[in-house]
Amino acid sequence: MNSKGLIALSPLGVFVILYLVTSIIAGDFYKVPITVAFMASSIYAVAILRGRPLKERIEIFSRGAASSQMMLMIWIFLLAGAFANSAKMMGSIDATVNLTLNLLPSQMLLAGLFLAACFISISIGTSVGTIVALTPIAVGVAQQTGTDISLMTAVVVGGSFFGDNLSFISDTTIVATSTQGCKLSDKFRVNSFIVIPAAVVILIVYYIMGADIHAAHETNAVEWVKVIPYLIVLVTAIFGMNVMAVLTLGILLTGCIGIMTGSFDIFGWMKAMGDGMIGMGELIIITMMAGGMLELIKQQGGIEFIIQRMVKHIHNKRGAELCIGALVGLVDVCTANNTVAIITVGGIAKQIGDRYGVDNKKAASILDTCSCFVQGLIPYGAQLLIAAGLAAISPVSIIPYLFYPFAIGIAALLSILFRYPRRYS
Repeated sequence: MNSKGLIALSPLGVFVILYLVTSIIAGDFYKVPITVAFMASSIYAVAILRGRPLKERIEIFSRGAASSQMMLMIWIFLLAGAFANSAKMMGSIDATVNLTLNLLPSQMLLAGLFLAACFISISIGTSVGTIVALTPIAVGVAQQTGTDISLMTAVVVGGSFFGDNLSFISDTTIVATSTQGCKLSDKFRVNSFIVIPAAVVILIVYYIMGADIHAAHETNAVEWVKVIPYLIVLVTAIFGMNVMAVLTLGILLTGCIGIMTGSFDIFGWMKAMGDGMIGMGELIIITMMAGGMLELIKQQGGIEFIIQRMVKHIHNKRGAELCIGALVGLVDVCTANNTVAIITVGGIAKQIGDRYGVDNKKAASILDTCSCFVQGLIPYGAQLLIAAGLAAISPVSIIPYLFYPFAIGIAALLSILFRYPRRYS
């Protein structure tokens, strides 16, 4: 049983070797495209499935890749990509950055930058986009005030994960809720009980640390109308509107406002939507190949093998939740991508959660929070690499100041150990 189970799981090993080990040897985690690693491991998974003709193996892979759950996820990715890029081309990101900087009190610069990163990331749904928008500002402020650039950069990176964890248009939120079968608004409520207290604690820490840091920062006038799509998407999603309806509404708003303000014409809007959907191509490919590969692993008993091995050490819901958090964290270390980590272990997490009665909303929250915790602390992740590149510093130098990722990791662990929020535990 052990050898059969290990053989069934070996496609995951092939993926780790191709992606993680090869990247370490090359010294560059973007040397090996993750799509190529998934393609090779998927082909291997088809090849090792014994006792069935090749045509049937391919059909099993295709069934997993194009399941109703996967297709729903892909629809949401396409709409999210269209909305995010059309909002960007309309100038919503610049308007949101200007708004937050105008609201920044000069006497609480560190805390203000953290708040700005939190607000922008939850609005635009991407930690990377937030880092790209705010890191140059943070570096400028650091140089102006003589503050450590690594500290200022870490404030932005930490705050960016607030939105990556909570935003309704974040890849991680979409994948976590889709794999666990719950609504985005329900997962938001559970997640907010866990991460908002952590954010408040870190805000106080930054306020104390930055009490003596002052800077006069110049900001442009706020184009309020361009912030409206993000606000409408945020509010309607919180009130429980279907995510596809929310994103469609957001797309229509970006088109109307963008055309009214002269940001683009109707053809420019269509191009922005098209480019946004094309930009989701890699994620869609990964999602489908991971779904197909995991279906083959499941057919060989690999998923059941993992569950049986893990349930030996699980005796209650608390153990199941710890197991889910550890699984997604481990895979994130291997893939350096929190969305891919959730896609990879989402199905396994669902089965473990169902077996031990874990609330699917709590399971989705754990998947998202634990993956963001790990992603925020690995120096070879996209967020730290981009931030370090923009600030011209080493990604390792940022890690000691990443208080918020540490805080959400601790908050997630405490929520499991002390069973909160109670209603969902």
